Formats: sequence, structure tokens, C-alpha cells
Amino acid sequence: MASAAGGVGAQFPPELGTLAVLVSGGLDSAILLAEALHYYGAVHPLYVRSGLYWEPVELSYLQRFLQRLACPALRPLEVLDLPVRDLYGSHWSITGRDVPEAASPDEAVFLPGRNVLLLAKPTLWCHLRGVPAVALACLQSNPFADATAAFFTAYQTVVNQAVGGKVRIIRPFAELGKIDVLRLGRDLPLHLTFSCIQPVAGRACGRCNKCAERRRAFAAAGLVDHTEYAAELPCTA
Repeated sequence: MASAAGGVGAQFPPELGTLAVLVSGGLDSAILLAEALHYYGAVHPLYVRSGLYWEPVELSYLQRFLQRLACPALRPLEVLDLPVRDLYGSHWSITGRDVPEAASPDEAVFLPGRNVLLLAKPTLWCHLRGVPAVALACLQSNPFADATAAFFTAYQTVVNQAVGGKVRIIRPFAELGKIDVLRLGRDLPLHLTFSCIQPVAGRACGRCNKCAERRRAFAAAGLVDHTEYAAELPCTA
């Protein structure tokens, strides 16, 4: 399906009418939300707050981004609390210490059961409010076991079986890479998105794994990165 903005786009089932979108404030989910507004008369942004180190800053960016997207189809942000401190303990995602740095592999930023947790409340939220589907911004290149088509199909089946529901979990960006997604969102206020896992004074650190990934993506897409980083490191492809 082509994006309303033109070019290669996301796969949005047209029959839904309304949609919930899991948003974190990062590039992929922010662009997914904006794209969904081209297709549906009502789009509900859902943010799952788990008590992770970067969330206060991330949420503040998300709220500013949503203000810029304001339109009749965009519904108010719903913040769903699902704390994980009792599960993760002293994990870097809770403490902000020993955060994976720029040169670390993708596996270093894996959060155990992340999609299991992220989808639990949103799927039930949709069921209880008659919203037919929840979308999340998993990309073609996602390497983790809880981001496969088989996982999402099984998860959807189990949750619907538990509540007698029929909520769909959809991945409109499943066939797209990071560069494709960035180009879809090139006209959006992407400086109001936030990808950092170790913020410094309310800004992206510029040194962590996710900041490095963000900088590489902008460079590869041929777009200017207007992110304000606390530390400016050279971007390596």
C-alpha cells in the first residue's frame, strides 16, 4: 500500500475504521501514529509506562510531538502503567547505569519480554473499549524472538481466547526497514521524537546504542538530524 504522503508505505487494513497505536516517542512509533491518521477517523495513542530510566524525558517529547499532530482523528494520549522494577531489579534500563554504548550490538538493548509486557494492557484496553486493533511499529529488521509474526499471531490468539475477544495486533511497518520509515516521516517534526536510553538534562545523550542507531539512520536516509544531543560523536555507517 502506498502512503498518503507518497512512496512505499505501511500496510493498514482499511476495514478497521478506528485504531490504537502503541507509541513510545521514538522515531518508528511516532511515524506510525502519523501515518495512521491518514487512514482512520479515530486513532488512539497508547503509552505503556514501565518505570524505565528514560521514560520521563521520552514522555515529555511524545506529548510535544502529539501537540504538533493535533487533528480531529487524533484522540487523547492514554498512559497505561505497567511497572517492571520488581521484574528487572538492577537492570540498566531501570538504573541508568552501564547503559549499552554506541558500539554495542543490537542484542545489548534487548529487554526481556518487552513485547509481552507492552501488549498486555493495550490489547485488553482495546477489547474493553471496542477498538478493533492495536498497531505497533516493529520493523522488518527486528532481530528478537518476541517480534516475529508467529509470536504476534500466538499472542493475539491467547489474549482473545482469554476474554472472548477479537482484537487484532497489526504491524504496518513489518515489511519496511528503518530508512523506509524515516523517509515516510521526513516532513514530520522528528526533532520532537526521542530514542535515547540514557538522557542527560532532558536531552538525548548522543553516546548510547539507540542514539548511535538514530544518527546512522538519518545519515543513511539522507536527512538532516535536528536532534539536540548532549554529546556530539561522529556518525559511522
